[in-house]
Amino acid sequence: MATLSEVQTVKLLLDGEFRESAGTQFHEVKDPATQEVLARVPFATDGELDAAVKSAQAAFLEWRDRPLSDRARLFMKFQDLLKAHKTDIAKTLCRESGKLLADAEGDLWRGIEVAEHACGIATLLMGETAENVARNIDTISMQQPLGVCAGITPFNFPGMIPLWMYPMAIACGNAFVLKPSEQDPMTVMRVAELFVEAGFPKGLLNIIHGGRDQVDALIRHPLVRAVSFVGSVPVAQHVYKTGADALKRVQCLGGAKNHMVIMPDANRAQTISALVGAACGAAGQRCMAISVAVFVGDSDAIIPELVEAFKKVRPGRWDNADAAYGPQISPRAKQRVLDLITSGKKEGAKCLVDGSGFVMPGYEQGNFVGPTLFDNVTTNMSIYKEEVFGPVLCMMRAKTLDEAIKLINANPYGNGTSIFTRSGAAARKFQHSIEVGQVGINVPIPVPLPFFSFTGSRGSFYGDLHVYGKQAVRFYTQTKTITSRWFEDEGPAAGPNMTISLK
Repeated sequence: MATLSEVQTVKLLLDGEFRESAGTQFHEVKDPATQEVLARVPFATDGELDAAVKSAQAAFLEWRDRPLSDRARLFMKFQDLLKAHKTDIAKTLCRESGKLLADAEGDLWRGIEVAEHACGIATLLMGETAENVARNIDTISMQQPLGVCAGITPFNFPGMIPLWMYPMAIACGNAFVLKPSEQDPMTVMRVAELFVEAGFPKGLLNIIHGGRDQVDALIRHPLVRAVSFVGSVPVAQHVYKTGADALKRVQCLGGAKNHMVIMPDANRAQTISALVGAACGAAGQRCMAISVAVFVGDSDAIIPELVEAFKKVRPGRWDNADAAYGPQISPRAKQRVLDLITSGKKEGAKCLVDGSGFVMPGYEQGNFVGPTLFDNVTTNMSIYKEEVFGPVLCMMRAKTLDEAIKLINANPYGNGTSIFTRSGAAARKFQHSIEVGQVGINVPIPVPLPFFSFTGSRGSFYGDLHVYGKQAVRFYTQTKTITSRWFEDEGPAAGPNMTISLK
């Protein structure tokens, strides 16, 4: 075990340089499988946070005038570097988050795809034009950057979610200040090294570390124009209100309770595989995890096979080739999952597979929770009402598809849902009637690719415009509309009446 003097201190990225922080408060970054201290991350001082924002503001004033083709070329270099170092970065991600290598590479890849999308910024920023809106008068609109934008990102996707934010913001002509999760910041910093290596001007991306105080100070800073956040519902609500009260443009992605509907005609093998993977993958620590299976009619006949499939799933450390998923991020996160499993048993759910007592041989201090499967779950149980964020699947019944749709629409969250069926009519009815932002048809976790947008809704999202895709361009820009008229010779003076003056 490394001593305090041997443990690295995570640096800040300020004005293009990686610097030691003057902060005196630290958070220990631990390997979730062993509790080994990997690093310590400093909480930035007020002065460092202010310097980060001012550095971003200075960079923005020059960057906004940079030709779009120049911006695109820098992002081409950046995504090239990310691809070349993907496995190396993924191993860092594994150690600090506990994810398996394949999962970590997938985490990073979904972020790289957004950096790829930013390479097409010239087309994405095209405005609109109309000739002769009135006699000899033309109107054009253009998308212009806001200024300094800020992002606050969670622990569960340290590769992907920061890359959901700052590439699109910067490609649109803004500068960015990022506050990543203090639980696994090393992945973010390694990616930032490649951003600097790609040749972006200093100050375009600044990274500060910290907790609630740093988040609030960043949101309230007078030079910050827009805030992006991903995290738990209580914090999302706080960030949204704080930002809105400070007259910022805000987008906040919160929690979820995602249901999968299984119709009687669903392919059995595909359905079972999808349920196990979507419930247990990434240790259930993703906002698009499937945590509720709704069996319609006699589709519950597959449950005995599902039970056997769950029993075969085993968690493990990231370098264990036989492991299906890794540990929870922290002892606190593990205990929360265990408490919800206990509450499910006490409140009357039938625990068909119980992973609460799982211990990984050789890693007894690890934050592992075994796969857990509940039946006879009802809507008044804590295991249903709360986002578990662990490898736990709740099973429910519905007599008809209409009843299943009603159940899902009554849930306050609206992040993702899916249906497994061979019926086009059932799928069409489901996608039309369901009040959830992201819908999968025979796809368990329907996260859109970057040319669309991540469109969680209702209690899962606070704001108007979503991350990445076309909506990100709108979020990170403001529209300027220009109406012009040119005279070939002296014409009559404009009168006071608007209609007459446009003739």
